[in-house]
Amino acid sequence: MKNAAKSVNGKTVIPALDGVRAVATIAVISFHINGMVRNHFWDMHANPLASSVVTFGGSGVTLFFVLSGFLLFLPYARALLFENRWPSMRRFYLRRALRIIPGYYLALCLMILLFQRQYLQPDHWKQLALFFTFFMDSVPQTWRQLNGPFWTLAVEWQFYLLLPFLALAFGAIARRIRSTPLQRFRAMLLCCGALIVWGLSIRYVGSYLSQHPSETFYLPSWLFAGAKFFLYGVQGKYLENFAVGMILSLCYVFAHHSSESSVLLERGKAASWWFWGAGILILTFTAAWHFHVLVSNSTVLALFFTPFNSVFDWLNEMVIALGYGACLAAILFGDQRLQRPFSWQPVRWIGTISYGLYMWHLPLLKFFRDTLLPPSLVAQVYPTYFYYWLWAATVVVLVATASYLLVEKPWIRLGARVS
Repeated sequence: MKNAAKSVNGKTVIPALDGVRAVATIAVISFHINGMVRNHFWDMHANPLASSVVTFGGSGVTLFFVLSGFLLFLPYARALLFENRWPSMRRFYLRRALRIIPGYYLALCLMILLFQRQYLQPDHWKQLALFFTFFMDSVPQTWRQLNGPFWTLAVEWQFYLLLPFLALAFGAIARRIRSTPLQRFRAMLLCCGALIVWGLSIRYVGSYLSQHPSETFYLPSWLFAGAKFFLYGVQGKYLENFAVGMILSLCYVFAHHSSESSVLLERGKAASWWFWGAGILILTFTAAWHFHVLVSNSTVLALFFTPFNSVFDWLNEMVIALGYGACLAAILFGDQRLQRPFSWQPVRWIGTISYGLYMWHLPLLKFFRDTLLPPSLVAQVYPTYFYYWLWAATVVVLVATASYLLVEKPWIRLGARVS
């Protein structure tokens, strides 16, 4: 297979997933550009379904979480299912740190110096400490502040810290099942299911607390505040999203390495278009649901979605993750027609520089809006869209490329050498 997984410096590389990462990045950028053009497509009366789909780009964050769960769990899945050599915790943490921290710290410092100098004042130092320790998602004072997308890096980093310990817990269970890979596969699926239940339970409690802010469940206030800080933060830790990716990882490893791999891969290929259709259907549903709850009072949407409103805060993210998970399954097991668009080299390049694009696009777009966009264009929606995307395709891409080539790539190579 042309798009089969490759091994580069001991790391699994699946070319099509670079393209998926590009799609997630472009979706987030489109969401922010749409917001800057006065949410022109949020026409809740004329066509609420089309408005729902067009403005659903923010869900690209969920796709990033599912991708991380899939890719980072791959070596653990091999060890758990087929008793391969256990991945080195030191190597995992070192590679993650060298991949994430240098580019992030440089971007953070430059953004403060160029756009957010108030964080240099003593009254902002406590908040700044949360940004440097990747806990900016845990309190309202730093959540979506300084640079909106940064809060998701905190969620990612906390998952990185937790994953090796989760895998050890899964391994303790796997060692009790000294039987066939199929039985271990089923047991690991149950473990991931338990992680989903845990994530949804934390999200349910967090949703309850947002409506009952004085509730402490009879715990001392300091203990309750600490538990909320580490376990939930402002909007949850998204463990259920990562767990969907981990389930995909188990399925991918089992299908490629079991004694019946050829049969399983053929079945996966045959079902791939069904997975794709189901994923698109789920994403369309949750886009309309999201639009109805947060934006629209459309009678058309209300007739269908009102019965689900009470569980939106609890289940919406999980539904999005399932939709993206089904689409990823289609790409991973599908034929060339599904994989080819995501494996196209220009799209893969966007995926390669996606970390820099993700970090830098919003402050640079705001800079363009505040200092360079002619006031006469503000009322002209489509020319404004064009200039925003032109700025993103030139300046933002150039900055992201420089970030990758000059900062990220050298540290990635260092991580591959020293680990």
